[in-house]
Amino acid sequence: MKIQVHFLGASGTVTGSKYLIDTGSYKILVDCGLFQGIKELRLLNWSQLPILPSEIDVILLTHGHLDHVGYIPRLIKQGFRGKILASSPTLEITEIILKDSGKIQEEEADRANREGYSKHKPAVPLYNLKEATDSLPYFHSIELNRWRDLSDGIRVRFQYNGHILGATYIELEVFGKLFVFSGDIGRPEDILLHPPNRPENADYLFIESTYGDRIHPANSETKLLEVLNETLTKEGTVILPSFAVERAQSLMYLLWKLKSTSKIPNIPMILDSPMGRNVFEVFQTHTKWHKLSSQECSQIWDCFQKTESVKDTYKIAANRSPKIIIAGSGMATGGRVLTYLQHYLEDLNTTILLCGFQAIGTRGRQIQDGNHEIKIYGKFYKVKARVCSLEGLSSHADQNEILHWLGELKRKPEKVFIVHGEKGSSDTLRVRLSALKFTCEIPKLFDIVELHI
Repeated sequence: MKIQVHFLGASGTVTGSKYLIDTGSYKILVDCGLFQGIKELRLLNWSQLPILPSEIDVILLTHGHLDHVGYIPRLIKQGFRGKILASSPTLEITEIILKDSGKIQEEEADRANREGYSKHKPAVPLYNLKEATDSLPYFHSIELNRWRDLSDGIRVRFQYNGHILGATYIELEVFGKLFVFSGDIGRPEDILLHPPNRPENADYLFIESTYGDRIHPANSETKLLEVLNETLTKEGTVILPSFAVERAQSLMYLLWKLKSTSKIPNIPMILDSPMGRNVFEVFQTHTKWHKLSSQECSQIWDCFQKTESVKDTYKIAANRSPKIIIAGSGMATGGRVLTYLQHYLEDLNTTILLCGFQAIGTRGRQIQDGNHEIKIYGKFYKVKARVCSLEGLSSHADQNEILHWLGELKRKPEKVFIVHGEKGSSDTLRVRLSALKFTCEIPKLFDIVELHI
């Protein structure tokens, strides 16, 4: 029997995760993410997929990040009518993510039309809030560690994977062959989450390689403390562009810990991320998925000033007194952090502390790479603020942790497909895995691989 694997995203790049398994009679899409970063990739979000969405039978989601779920409303708009399966926390987070994405895209299109900086007349959103909301009836939760039949000879099982709340890796059994999709692998010593489960068997393995070329530093809390105190001593402001899912909650935990032990001054700490607030509430609901107690969740929540509106954002930005701000988005591609960057990029006493992966083409990557000017809403701002990176907070496994995740395999897979990484990181991981006698391939975007089983 012939099975086709279509690499529709996160192949030769980090974002846009989409892998289609086509048996000839049944089509399974694993993840359904948006492309982010450089314009060449973002334009792909507007293109038709090389398969008919109406022919896809089911979507399986590894976790709720935008680059894994953000294309769902677009796919439904194009005719998808199957079920979307994921863990319960993932579906709750996906709802938050999609509604926020639809709302932001509407707002940015309106702003571009109002201020006239779009090349498109008129600018339109990829999808709007209503279309995001229309996705929700397709959601169906699935229990961990239980096989679920999808079709004759096809079944699926979801396993705990750390990384973010609700994240899983997926075991897909197709006519006796086991396809394992790593999704994004969490870390054994994560601040908030339990260590990932590890697969014991795989015939075909799809493994992420975001950090396949490096080892994370271990001193994230020490580095955070140093940066905070150096900036606050100068009566400056610290801005932490943050992913709303997991990173914001990890930062809240660390800052609460530092403040409650008097290691940082008693200054305002602000969470300016409506989505981050909503995700924290999911944390409070699903306590079995993480390490925090209900009491700790309440104490962390009370430690932060939360914004209610964009008006609050402008008010806080205009106040030059020392403060610590967590705001989305994590790569500064949108969200309320842009308002703070407009106000503070040119301030010598401010520190921009980048706390996660910055994809090529994003403002966050431009700031990290030392660009002297950053364009926001059609205007350029000089980068005079101090820029630091806090790499140890990553929720992605590094190279050694990826190898550790593979350590429970009872035998080598027939093929390992290295995905979800930029060229250097994927190739470095390929070399390391090949030295361990894994048979590896790095697929390119839109490659089709035929497997005979």
